[in-house]
Amino acid sequence: MEKSALQIQRAAYQPKLPKALQGAVTIKEGAATQSVDNQNEIKKLFPNTYGMPVVEFVPSSEANNRKMNVGVILSGGQAPGGHNVITGLFDAIKKINPENRLFGFILGPGGLVDHNYMELTKDIIDEYRNTGGFDMIGSGRTKLEKVEQFEKGIEIIRQLDIKAIVIIGGDDSNTNACVLAEYYAAKNYGVQVIGCPKTIDGDLKNEQIETSFGFDTACKTYSELIGNIERDCNSARKYWHFIKVMGRSASHIALECALQCQPNICLVSEEVEAKGKSLDDIVEYIAAAVAKRAANGDSFGTVIIPEGLIEFIPAIKKLIAQLNDVLAMPEAKELARSEQIDFAKSHLSKENLDVFNSLPTSVAKQLALDRDPHGNVQVSLIETEKLLSTMVAQRLERMKKEGKFNGKFAAQHHFFGYEGRCAAPSNYDADYCYALGTSAAQLIANGKTGYMAIVKNTTKPADQWIAGGVPITMMMNMEKRNGEMKPVIRKALVELDGKPFKTFAANRDKWAIDTCYIYPGPIQYWGPTEVCDKPTITLALEQDK
Repeated sequence: MEKSALQIQRAAYQPKLPKALQGAVTIKEGAATQSVDNQNEIKKLFPNTYGMPVVEFVPSSEANNRKMNVGVILSGGQAPGGHNVITGLFDAIKKINPENRLFGFILGPGGLVDHNYMELTKDIIDEYRNTGGFDMIGSGRTKLEKVEQFEKGIEIIRQLDIKAIVIIGGDDSNTNACVLAEYYAAKNYGVQVIGCPKTIDGDLKNEQIETSFGFDTACKTYSELIGNIERDCNSARKYWHFIKVMGRSASHIALECALQCQPNICLVSEEVEAKGKSLDDIVEYIAAAVAKRAANGDSFGTVIIPEGLIEFIPAIKKLIAQLNDVLAMPEAKELARSEQIDFAKSHLSKENLDVFNSLPTSVAKQLALDRDPHGNVQVSLIETEKLLSTMVAQRLERMKKEGKFNGKFAAQHHFFGYEGRCAAPSNYDADYCYALGTSAAQLIANGKTGYMAIVKNTTKPADQWIAGGVPITMMMNMEKRNGEMKPVIRKALVELDGKPFKTFAANRDKWAIDTCYIYPGPIQYWGPTEVCDKPTITLALEQDK
């Protein structure tokens, strides 16, 4: 594989490890745990992996030389640092016992079911150190939830003498990891399953997980681009830029980018829902800021929009909930796509039907049709940025007739998604992911299953980080998916009483009217630690730094 000068230099970077993972390791167990909600239901579904303690790694005087082959799976969307989880896992199992082997299952969980794999040797691993992407073994979105899948998996696990499977993924992927761990434990198959927290959306976090990997790099990548747009905006002085960023279920990316770049407007889905705002309320808010800036001679600005905003508008959220139930009906699934919209409309309440009919045809059609594998509306396909700018333009035209606006308004549109998913990981993500991979190896060596690898205290220097594992059942509750109640890891939404949002809210009125742009620039890999190794502003504020 041809490499750029940057890749060559990054390949030589040795990720920093917490002190507890630098030598021989043992574990310190905490108290028994319980799920965040629906304790009786979760315990009943996971009797073999429920209630286990949180564990922390501490230095040991005796080395663990356990013989163990390991399988690894990348699941779901890409996130910067995935390769470093694998390289950390590889280095750690080889350090535990040089005879240990690592097998990568190709194109996600489907590789386990279809027996599609490759052995990951040192030559392969060295090609991917500190690189972005998931191209070492590829990823996929196959859900591991059926007994026949588990049994097909055990065939290749036995054939390769694999002792443990590491699943690197988001909340749904780690839910699947927990289900697989429970099944293999119930069958006494002697196969461990460990998860790793991945998602650039940042919504896989809780008291035990400070952040999901990839969030740091993706936000820095998007913030560089937003800063570039702000500088162009401030130079040309004639466009309002509507910028949609990834984050379907939570607004963590939008909020972090706002804290890094100080745009004129940033919408936070969770606040829209909490305050019961309508689409018209949002349009009015943006139009008012456009008018005030125009009155000051500034006919330009930037607006950051979270990808999932449309689902958080209460009236539309109610509509989507009923649409999901209707489209999950057996008779709906048998209809041709062209007939499904009419079927859905005929089953909607009057209130929801009125909302549906008020939406632009393209948006209504998207809400009524395609769902992702988890039964969710594919909000990334809804051009919310264009919807809002069009409605703002219409509102400004009415304001002009009312004598409340006499400026100019021209819009540009952007959606930053794939641009950040496979960026070369920041030093933070390179270190964090390498430590997660090392932690996964130590969880396996210490006989754990149904755990997610964790690394905490990450606003401190890396040698002070705390590594360990948390039972996946601890993070679970019951939620409705595809018309059925299922156990899932609870998503972490933006907390409106949290310090990151409060910091943003305290400044946004000034940012809306004044031009307070910050230009973060590209990710830095070499130089002062306060530039190269800093965590996200969100994490620093959450840790009171």
